[in-house]
Amino acid sequence: MRLLLINPRFPESFWSFKWAVDHVLPGKRAINPPLGLATLAALCPADWDVSIVDENIASLPLAPEADIVGICGMGVQVGRQRELLAYYRKRGHHVVAGGSYASLCPEQYEGLADTVVAGEAEYVWPEFCRDVERGQPQPLYQETGVVALEDSPVPRFDLLDLPKYRAVSLQFSRGCPFRCEFCDIIVMFGRKPRTKAPAQVGRELDALRRLGARSVFFVDDNLIGDKPAAKVLLRFLAAYQREHGHPFHFGTEASVNLAQDPELLELFRAANFGWVFMGIESPDEASLKETLKFQNTRQDLLTSVRTLYAHGIDVFAGFILGFDHDTTGSFGRQHRFITDAGIQAAMIGLLQATPKTPLYERLAADGRILPDTDSSDNTKLWTNVVPKGMSFTELVAGYRDVYHRLFDDRGIAARIRNKLRYLRKPVVTRRYPFVETLTIMLRFLTHGLLAARVSRSVQFVRSVPWWRPRLVPQAVTDWIVGLSMQDYIDRHFEPVGESAHRVAQEYLRRLERVFARYREAGALDISLGDARNAAGTLSLRLKGWLDRGFFNRAARHLEDALRDTSAYVSLRVDHLHDAHVRHWQRLLRRLSRYGDRVEIVLSETLRYRLRVDSSVFTLRFEG
Repeated sequence: MRLLLINPRFPESFWSFKWAVDHVLPGKRAINPPLGLATLAALCPADWDVSIVDENIASLPLAPEADIVGICGMGVQVGRQRELLAYYRKRGHHVVAGGSYASLCPEQYEGLADTVVAGEAEYVWPEFCRDVERGQPQPLYQETGVVALEDSPVPRFDLLDLPKYRAVSLQFSRGCPFRCEFCDIIVMFGRKPRTKAPAQVGRELDALRRLGARSVFFVDDNLIGDKPAAKVLLRFLAAYQREHGHPFHFGTEASVNLAQDPELLELFRAANFGWVFMGIESPDEASLKETLKFQNTRQDLLTSVRTLYAHGIDVFAGFILGFDHDTTGSFGRQHRFITDAGIQAAMIGLLQATPKTPLYERLAADGRILPDTDSSDNTKLWTNVVPKGMSFTELVAGYRDVYHRLFDDRGIAARIRNKLRYLRKPVVTRRYPFVETLTIMLRFLTHGLLAARVSRSVQFVRSVPWWRPRLVPQAVTDWIVGLSMQDYIDRHFEPVGESAHRVAQEYLRRLERVFARYREAGALDISLGDARNAAGTLSLRLKGWLDRGFFNRAARHLEDALRDTSAYVSLRVDHLHDAHVRHWQRLLRRLSRYGDRVEIVLSETLRYRLRVDSSVFTLRFEG
């Protein structure tokens, strides 16, 4: 049985760190691999031929030799997941939908997939495999019981192209004891954390060590949800590191109460955890209580962050704007807290209500869910929640302003200085071998400093503690993180509102004027429509003979439009002469920096002849 497992491409967000991946990190294409698919592969019968394609690092096979195509998806991937289900199903493959969103809302996949796998896979996936071999696959396999993580196998890490990722994913526990109103984790995994045995984790680390992995991210939603079990694991990891010469540096997600447990903090350091991601959400206690995040109210949050720094542990953090208790004054408080705390990887999102969460149920009952609004990505300039303490326009404008203030060069430098006053002895000071570290430094110098205004170099020099060389790598890392987020903001947050559409209309008129003769000859159509955002989509349909000059001018004008507006670009190709294929490829290279906002639709005859990297551009499958 031939099985192809696909992880659909994520739309770009802050989590992508696209600038760092594209310009600084040598050989990297994405941050983390699809651990769920590697686990699923390990649950298959031994004689199945299984392959994994992660569209975030590799282009999709359009005509795979596969009997079954399984496609996973988080909420933010659902749009792409549905497109791929339809495409491969139309080609005659048995398509299977799975992942976190299919687990949360399996009813939304009716008619889209031949089979839906909902919930944890350790028991239901082998059942599906047996049914397939009997020729009797069912439309739905849903886990309704409790999965013992002792039954989870060592993932097939060997099926992943690990060198293409910044860090490798690994899981110890599922579930979280807290009751945060907006969170879907307790809906899917429950409030009683379940854990693997330390020996299981050891076997997974053995596999990763053999494959040369060094950076490991424990993807647990709260590694310390079961503190006694977490302490057992951390002692095991510390011993493992000593036994094998400290091959790994770790990161994870944990709740803020980690800072209130001195023993846990010492164990984190001993096990070589260099960073943790925490859901801080808000410095306003009223907003924290509103969302039932009481664990964040037991100690001053700034003190908690600095306690972690004092133990050498860096802090990444999530924040939310738009709680019912938030007002226009909340923007300034968020900015001050993040600046004072020195948190560089500050992932701020607008409050989103995910289906089936307590927040969604409460707001739906109050009539405060906006219909037909995407709730999957809270790092964009929209939300499906009707705010209470301010207008929608004020919320979005304040959100944009906070990010612009945090991630200008001065803001990046200020947070580095504030962090390094307390983070004096980082657990991890070098994350790469010497040659790779040198390459990263040179690329950062070239793309981060020399390519920018002199004022950035001044801010950089002032932010780096040259008299403490041990901290220089940390400062450079923070600059790379900060510039990645700045780059995302520059490309996605400007301009907005009606002015964005007017600018896009100006580009439409410019394109119509520049390419008038191709339009008059019937070789090209140009339009502005499909208002998926404020600016809309500039659409070009290539229908006939187009010369080299067309492609050169199209590259220049479309690149300008993508840089100057938040518009999308759609390129529909009905006809392309063989002599112009190289010009087409040159056009795509020019647009690749904005690839997440460029969609390409190829006719059936061109689909297998023109090379389009679906890990860079959105490749549509119409027609």
